[in-house]
Amino acid sequence: MIASVNGPVAALAPESAVVEVGGLGVLVQCSPGTLAGLRLGEAARLYTSLVVREDSLTLYGFADEDERQVFELLQTASGVGPRLAQAMLAVHAPDTLRTAVATGDEKALTAVPGIGKKGAQRLLLELKDRLGAPRGGAVRPAAANRPDSWAEQLHAALTGLGYQPRDADEAVAAVTPQAEAAGRPDVGALLRAALQTLNRAR
Repeated sequence: MIASVNGPVAALAPESAVVEVGGLGVLVQCSPGTLAGLRLGEAARLYTSLVVREDSLTLYGFADEDERQVFELLQTASGVGPRLAQAMLAVHAPDTLRTAVATGDEKALTAVPGIGKKGAQRLLLELKDRLGAPRGGAVRPAAANRPDSWAEQLHAALTGLGYQPRDADEAVAAVTPQAEAAGRPDVGALLRAALQTLNRAR
């Protein structure tokens, strides 16, 4: 089990980062929020979870230990794989998820791309006794109640990738129609679209 990686950030991409550890470049899948806190060439510490499949070994990285633990607990629910668990943590902080499950907040879960009403109901039942009580940390409001949250996440991810704030503003504006049409914007998809816009502008 690889519990964490610590070293300079060698590369950043829309959904991953490469961290140099002992002369090796370790590819780590991260949410936009985690990527936003990384800077090329600067030291970073990511708490990690290794997902083993028959044809792949994938390392997922998180800003803190609590996120990693919740990521692993979410996958104990039926139908929740690493990608969906990561999407849930991209939209909600760990304590927000604990609060949602503890209070039966179906709306908070359906704010996550890929989770419908029936899926949310099932998750509330399955996770009720697994995530535990909220720890009293900062609670991130549900994305459904924060219409600008996708824009903030996207802007932070773009500046984290090294783009100037002005360029990030223009890219966010360019993908706003796509985000509004989606209803529940997928920040990862918007980030890819924003990067295409920035590359065309060069």
